[in-house]
Amino acid sequence: MEYLLFKPIYQERVWGGRAFAYHLGRKLPENRPIGESWEIVDRQEATSEVSGGNFAGKSLRTVIEDNTETIMGPDWPPKRRFPILVKWLDCRERLSLQVHPPAGIAPELGGEPKTENWYIAGTTGDAAVLAGLKRGVTRNAFEEALRAEKLESLVWRLPCRPGDSLFVPSGRIHAIDAGNLILEIQQNSDTTYRVYDWGRKGLDGKPRTLHVEESLKSIDFDDFEPELTRADGDRQVLAQSDEFTLHRISLEKGESLDFVGGRQPRILSIVRGALKERRLKRVLETGDNVLLPYGGDFSFQAEEPSTVLVTEDFA
Repeated sequence: MEYLLFKPIYQERVWGGRAFAYHLGRKLPENRPIGESWEIVDRQEATSEVSGGNFAGKSLRTVIEDNTETIMGPDWPPKRRFPILVKWLDCRERLSLQVHPPAGIAPELGGEPKTENWYIAGTTGDAAVLAGLKRGVTRNAFEEALRAEKLESLVWRLPCRPGDSLFVPSGRIHAIDAGNLILEIQQNSDTTYRVYDWGRKGLDGKPRTLHVEESLKSIDFDDFEPELTRADGDRQVLAQSDEFTLHRISLEKGESLDFVGGRQPRILSIVRGALKERRLKRVLETGDNVLLPYGGDFSFQAEEPSTVLVTEDFA
């Protein structure tokens, strides 16, 4: 059984840049600000294509439907979408102030809930993330600041550095500041409500659409001053939720990382360094994200000091 590596799907964003080229060694579309690289996705509007091996050229959707038990396990319905979306974010400029709807309100708003985790892989300048409200901020104060276009002073700002991580559950107001390269692990959702966009114009030169009413219904106004998870030790749980569990593992050169099949599918993300898969002798490099099927045993060896993320418990 092989792991599945996919072709990236690049997304043009007004706040994007070219960091995927110089940080991840990617060849990008010319003269376009690329803000997102969708690494693993199974949606109607976008589905990942396998880049090599026995399934080369096939979509993730097709691979799951045709090999359900091997890829996802015996209890997985073949038509069920892959539940996780993995993407790289190049935040050359600040993103909008936004929120994703909680599961209890999403159907009413015509959207999908979206819980996610940000792993900070690289930073430049005075990098930070905005998440949650400053302690004591009320909904009334928030709405007054929104009308006055002075929201920034009410949102909690966390200076960040490579290796930091932040869990962002549905309902948490947030924005990513300029100068961040982030690996985002999230629910398979593409619902984002912008409450404020700093007066910015979109790629078409017009102000981007805001979703103020939907945002106010979605924001958790009791969510104050969350903390970043700082790297601590060789193995660490970064996020544990109903949607997924995320682990960080640091390896010295020559150290092994093994996965036993028949338990659950997993996602392996290389955020620093390089790993060689022992059986096929293929090397995964910084930026690669692969699906480890349910039915396979996998053994990797670090080619150099490396950091990886393992996403599991999503089945």
